[in-house]
Amino acid sequence: MTESFQKAVEESKVLKQRPNNDELSGLYGLYKQTTVGDVNIDRPGIFNIAGRAKWDAWNVQKGLSKEEAMAAYIKLVEELKEKYGIDL
Repeated sequence: MTESFQKAVEESKVLKQRPNNDELSGLYGLYKQTTVGDVNIDRPGIFNIAGRAKWDAWNVQKGLSKEEAMAAYIKLVEELKEKYGIDL
């Protein structure tokens, strides 16, 4: 993983405000696509609401290369830093 991706991962953890669910889903899906690749597990059962939401967020990114997903993740973190600020 690149240094800028690692930096973005760390910065996403110290935003001044918790991102909304859509933003969190975007971060999760792009992170998984960068670090694992296309979704490689079955969709969780209907009673696992959080697991299904995470799976769906990851599956949306299917087909993106590692580099594309990494660039999109870094871009999203930059947008969130502008929106919420960051605690250093």
